[in-house]
Amino acid sequence: MTPSTAERKLVGPIVRGVDSDVVDALTEAIRADNPEADILVEDHAGYVRIHAPSFLRVTRSSLEWAAGEPIPLASLEPAIAGFAGRMRYVGDDELHWYLERED
Repeated sequence: MTPSTAERKLVGPIVRGVDSDVVDALTEAIRADNPEADILVEDHAGYVRIHAPSFLRVTRSSLEWAAGEPIPLASLEPAIAGFAGRMRYVGDDELHWYLERED
């Protein structure tokens, strides 16, 4: 039996919904960088949850492609209100959300 969305452990960003361009670009980039993931996007008006089971990543190149302009990953921090799971930067070019500790 496949677990329902509520039973799975989801990870990913919770993005402030005030800047729809950022939300749209981040959502599109995450979809591009995680083609096999079961991505769930929940729009709650003031914020948007972008989640998937166990692991998500976004790359600077995908984000810049989706936004149509250069965007450093660190510039997303003010837009990210929170996140599920753990988050880590992989250099300056990739951001991961994951479930388990990796120490």
